Amino acid sequence: MSWFKRQDHEIVPTPDHEVRTQGLWIKCDQCNKTLWKADLEANMNVCPNCGKHFRIDARQRIALLLDEGYQMVDGDLVTTDPLEFCDLKPYKDRLKQAQKKTGMNDAILNAVGTINGQPVVLSVMAFEFIGGSMGAVVGETIARAVDRALAEKKPLIIVSASGGARMMEGIASLMQLAKVSAGLAKMDDEKVPYISLMTDPTTGGVTASFAMLGDLNIAEPGALIGFAGPRVIEQTIRQKLPEGFQRSEFLLEHGFLDAVVSRKDLKAYLANAFQWMLGAKSAA
Repeated sequence: MSWFKRQDHEIVPTPDHEVRTQGLWIKCDQCNKTLWKADLEANMNVCPNCGKHFRIDARQRIALLLDEGYQMVDGDLVTTDPLEFCDLKPYKDRLKQAQKKTGMNDAILNAVGTINGQPVVLSVMAFEFIGGSMGAVVGETIARAVDRALAEKKPLIIVSASGGARMMEGIASLMQLAKVSAGLAKMDDEKVPYISLMTDPTTGGVTASFAMLGDLNIAEPGALIGFAGPRVIEQTIRQKLPEGFQRSEFLLEHGFLDAVVSRKDLKAYLANAFQWMLGAKSAA
């Protein structure tokens, strides 16, 4: 069947052609270039023209950071609906929909493995699950990663990608921020290294707690990082915010981050950072 047909003296794609090409191209909203999706994925979902870091899901993140042979852990927890929350849609229905869409129990995945041979504990938030919002299961899963790092004396990495606390769980959600922060304080006492990696977006209570408590706080280029969003701030103070406000580079310039690291360099950066941290601990 021909992929084109004449219509009113013009050559147009046939429906068959549209089906074959649908989803194969993606437009970069930063440089406005149209990208072949396979090429983008081969480049770690970073635009080869302008360097824009597209969002990736939690499973992709784990596969990019850890060596082969890693193990998924702490995946048995399932959230409940303690408040029987219902707004436009019942919370239980939203949970079922997100679980079906992502194949995950909640907005978090834990793994243990190595980075260039260095044993680590990795906890990755999943923005694709209800905006990466943090409820009781997310908090408990991250707390278990902290406990595992402490018990096994392995460095910890938490990768944040979140809209903040999950309002549908109320105070039970907010309590997780204190719980995780308390665990990280124990890691500091025991001198077990913790690196916080912030990706686009990292906002709300996650930013106000464990995302900013790393021994090293790093971020991917162009990531939105802050408590309230820029539009909320502008409406509150009734002023125009500076160019690039709340983006990784702005935060690095103003001392809120230790480094902005490109995705292709992350694995080597983390391995080198932990080697230095553990070497400094041994020397002490």
